Amino acid sequence: MRTRRPLTAACVPAVLALTLTACGGGSAALPSADGSSPAAGDSYQQVLDAAPVAAASDIPSGSLMATIKKRGTLIVGGTDTAALFSLKDPVTGKLTGFDAGLAAMLAKYITGSTKTKLVQVSVATREQLLRNGTVDTVFATYSITPERAKKVDFAGPYYSSGNAILTKKGDTSITSVSDLNGKNVCAQSGSTGAVNIKEFAPKAKVLLFDGNSQCVTAVKQGRADAYVNDQALLVGVQYRDSSVQVVGKPFTTDPYGIGVPKQDPEMKKFVDAWLKKIEASGLWAKLWKATLGTAVTGDAPKPPVIGSVEGS
Repeated sequence: MRTRRPLTAACVPAVLALTLTACGGGSAALPSADGSSPAAGDSYQQVLDAAPVAAASDIPSGSLMATIKKRGTLIVGGTDTAALFSLKDPVTGKLTGFDAGLAAMLAKYITGSTKTKLVQVSVATREQLLRNGTVDTVFATYSITPERAKKVDFAGPYYSSGNAILTKKGDTSITSVSDLNGKNVCAQSGSTGAVNIKEFAPKAKVLLFDGNSQCVTAVKQGRADAYVNDQALLVGVQYRDSSVQVVGKPFTTDPYGIGVPKQDPEMKKFVDAWLKKIEASGLWAKLWKATLGTAVTGDAPKPPVIGSVEGS
């Protein structure tokens, strides 16, 4: 999400122990500062084109999947500002990224088409929109927790990240989570980051905002010394804005799940089966390479085992 400025292990900690592209080298076409995403081109579309379609027998009458199939569109709770995960191209209006690609592939599996309708969600609204039926599913780097799993069901996990720290570029006063003590630290309301700051840096002053962009702005303006969120998201922020930096290593492990309505339990089983199918076929890894893999070198990581964490 940055200008075409490659990342490196010196610039940003490795995501899932992968080595990031060297600061002075590499020629991967990364999303540009205007939000366009040249990296998610032919290879990204090829993944979507190769995505499977469910057999009619896999979609029982009366199920949420049948409702979605009849509608012809998957209604997805998510965002259009998360580099590498779900970013809107300002020219074409299309969404690209790892989450956006997965949502399009799930839509195709159900309806035969990659057509989705995006409903913007925040940390504070995800459960509500699933519970009241506004969205069919949530793809939003949605960390699985036992508390959240009391309100919604989670398919997956489909990816694993961890809380890390974003600061203003050149700030050397914060290099690890313990350095957050005594600092003004931003987090999104209701996020795992807000909880983890209190646990790992109990003397930090936590500033809560509703959205990612508000926390980034607070850091850039000096109103916050740091911003804590999942490393994968913060790498995307640095990707787009060279005035900030990701420092240290992740100090937690956060498994991402696909949120589905608890009132439609067949949907969770269906999405889990679909995840297993695209993982076994290699499409999950190919999508990773076409999105997150444009920012880091190396092979795609092994996806986490479905159902392997509490709450999934």
